[in-house]
Amino acid sequence: MKLTERYTKKTPKFFRTLRNIGIALAAAGGVIIAAPISLPTIIITVATYMTVAGTVATAVSQAVVADENKDEK
Repeated sequence: MKLTERYTKKTPKFFRTLRNIGIALAAAGGVIIAAPISLPTIIITVATYMTVAGTVATAVSQAVVADENKDEK
């Protein structure tokens, strides 16, 4: 299966939820990193990890596809 085909197929419900959580984490981390005020180093570090984790979770979740050949029971 080509990558373009994989990204256009239907994603299972669990992974759609995980993708949305990943998007929220990445957005929240990005907002904290881009804050115009001076924040403690630990908060910036945590925000960086949130952004990376959210981005990875979003990318992996989007790549998962539902098995169309599987019989539903």
